[in-house]
Amino acid sequence: MDTDTGEFQERRLAHREEAENFYRALAGEKVRVGMEASGHARWLERLLSELQFELWIGDAAEIRTKRVRKQKTDRQDARLILQLLLEDRFPQIWVPSWENRDLRQLLWHRHRMVQARTRIMNQLQAVALNEGLRSKKRLWRERGREQLESFRLAPWASRRRRDLLELLDRLNPTIAELTQAIEQETEKCPPAQRLRTHPGVGALTALAFVLIIGEADRFHCGKQVASYLGLVPLEDSSGNRRRLGHITKQGSSILRFLLVEAAQVTVRSIPEWRSKYFHLAMRRGRKIAKVAMARKLAVCLYWMWRKGWNYEQLTKFGSHAGQPGNRHGVQSNTE
Repeated sequence: MDTDTGEFQERRLAHREEAENFYRALAGEKVRVGMEASGHARWLERLLSELQFELWIGDAAEIRTKRVRKQKTDRQDARLILQLLLEDRFPQIWVPSWENRDLRQLLWHRHRMVQARTRIMNQLQAVALNEGLRSKKRLWRERGREQLESFRLAPWASRRRRDLLELLDRLNPTIAELTQAIEQETEKCPPAQRLRTHPGVGALTALAFVLIIGEADRFHCGKQVASYLGLVPLEDSSGNRRRLGHITKQGSSILRFLLVEAAQVTVRSIPEWRSKYFHLAMRRGRKIAKVAMARKLAVCLYWMWRKGWNYEQLTKFGSHAGQPGNRHGVQSNTE
C-alpha cells in the first residue's frame, strides 16, 4: 500500500529468493512492514534491518481476536494486518535487540546440553541399578566410575555403557565452558550483578531474568511480570463465580524452570521463605508451593532491578517503599 497515492498491490512472494528480491527493489524508500510474531523469520528481520526498513511485529493472539471471519487464509491474514497498520490499531510488541537474542542462545545452548547430560546420567544410573549398585551421586565420583566400568555386561550392553560414558566425558567440558561464558557475561551486566545478591540466585538465573524481561520499565507492577512469565493461574470467572486453574505457562519456559530451581535454594536459605513454603505445601501440595515461591522470587527480582537495589536494600525498604500510603518502607497488605 502506497499511503501517499493510495495505490494498492497484492502479490504472493515465495520464500526466500523472490521475497528478498522484492524488498531489495524498494531500497531507498520509507517502508513499514507488519508481521505476526512467529518463528523461522530471523532471515527476514535481518534483511529488513539491512535495508533500514521499519518492521513492526504484532501479538499473534491479539491479531487473531480482531479477525471477523472464521475462514483463515494467508491472503485474509495479510489484508487484516494491512488494515490494522492503516488504522493505527496494530498490536505492536517489544522486540529484544540482536545482542540480547544472541545471549539467549547461550542460555538455551547450555540448558539443552545440561538436559542431554541428565538423560545420559539417568541411563547410566539404570545400568548400575540393574547390576545391584545403588550409589546415587556417588556414582559420578572416581570410585563409583570404577565400579560402573568393572561390571561384566553382554556385548551390546557393554557397547551402550561405553558410548554413554564417552558422551558424558565430552559434555562435561562443554557445559563447564558455557557456564564460564555465562559468568563472564554476568560480570558485564550491572543489573544481573545486583540480582545475584539475592539468596538462591546465581549467574545463570540473574542473566536469564535480565535478558528475557528486557527492560524493567516495561512493567508497572510485579503482577504483570508474573503474568508475562506464565506464573499466574488460568481464570474463567463471571459474576460472583470465580474459577482458577493451573498456571498459564504463557512465557519463557527456561526462565520459569530457573526460577523454580532458584526458589528452592532460597527457601533453604531464608527462614521466612521456608515457613511460607511449608505452609503452602501443607495446604496445597509441594508442586503448587514451589511455583508460588518462584512467582514470589520473580517479583522480588523485578523490584530489585527496577529500583536499582541489592538484596540488603530490598529487605530494608521493601518493594513498596516510596509509594503513597506507605511510610518508612513498610510493606502494604494490599499486594
